[in-house]
Amino acid sequence: MDLEVSPALSIPASELAWRFSRSSGPGGQHVNTSDSRVELSWDLAGSAALSEQQRERLLERLGRRLVGGVLTVTASEQRSQLRNREIARRKLALLIADALAPDAAARRATKRTRGSDRRRLDAKQQRSATKQQRQRPSAD
Repeated sequence: MDLEVSPALSIPASELAWRFSRSSGPGGQHVNTSDSRVELSWDLAGSAALSEQQRERLLERLGRRLVGGVLTVTASEQRSQLRNREIARRKLALLIADALAPDAAARRATKRTRGSDRRRLDAKQQRSATKQQRQRPSAD
């Protein structure tokens, strides 16, 4: 089953590699016999599903997570291998979608208003007066 990242990008199931191992954590007697931990790998560098622009953007943004051009996500939250497979698919799709998302618009700095400056200075004066009243009276 292909992995639908976005309407514009779908990763063929043939490019996804699954690995299963024993998961740590709860599970009782069953935990030592079932391979419920899931690793989902995708060869990002050699994928035919990506355009060159998409590949460059993903390599730039996910470079620290890649090992030899391969992106790997793991899931061992659930006891069931099937549920962990779904979680891993969702994690990979979100990771890729976030990396392909366009950059947010840069924030434009604005000037403080005269009223906000006045309120800030009034609050400082009030705080100063409060602290002055807390002091012991002078010996004079």
